[in-house]
Amino acid sequence: MRTDNRKPNPKNQYRINEQIRVREVRIVDEEGSSVMPTKQALDIARQQGVDLVEISPNAQPPVCRIIDYSKFLYQQKKKAKEMKQKQVKVEVKEIRFGPQTDEHDYNFKLKHAKEFLEEGNKVRAYVFFRGRAIVFKEQGEVLLLRFANDLEEYGKVEQLPKLEGKKMFLFLAPKKAGQAKKSQQKIDRERREAEANNAEAANAEVKNTESAVGDGLAANAKGIEALAKLRETTENDNV
Repeated sequence: MRTDNRKPNPKNQYRINEQIRVREVRIVDEEGSSVMPTKQALDIARQQGVDLVEISPNAQPPVCRIIDYSKFLYQQKKKAKEMKQKQVKVEVKEIRFGPQTDEHDYNFKLKHAKEFLEEGNKVRAYVFFRGRAIVFKEQGEVLLLRFANDLEEYGKVEQLPKLEGKKMFLFLAPKKAGQAKKSQQKIDRERREAEANNAEAANAEVKNTESAVGDGLAANAKGIEALAKLRETTENDNV
């Protein structure tokens, strides 16, 4: 166990060893936890050649670990780095429309918005009214509402269309994984496709059945014809 002859370091946020002056502490390890006098915990740390580290000072009693302090700091730094890597950086992507956007341009921007939402980004769509185009604000609102509806499977509306100056904004946030909800249009389309596939399969089965029956009848006819010829030949031979 190290002696505490180190200079105070403002970065040190944990009390260790003799810095822990409470009467008793709760020791946690892989096997569970137990409450013991602080002196006893210090003795155990000395015997193992490690440190007594206070990790939760506000608990009653304070929670400590018996571990090498340098190793403990490394573990904490590693955990913090892993958590930071797991955090998804959410960006806000902009989609701009005119009040009279044509269908081709609309579909092009809709495709990009889907990609942005699938990547976990937010989308801020807006219609810009230039000059006297402000008279088409209702048309712009309809366009943004259609946009939100077409993206229902990928994002949820955070703010409905709202006019701010010469721009009308719509905010969409990505849906969490596993919570994507199919739009009614897609549900109807998939239902129609399934019905068409079932009808096609049923027609194919009927055709196969008719073909098999026809082949069977033809085979029977040939068999009857062959049998008649055989009888005729046998009768002639007997004569």
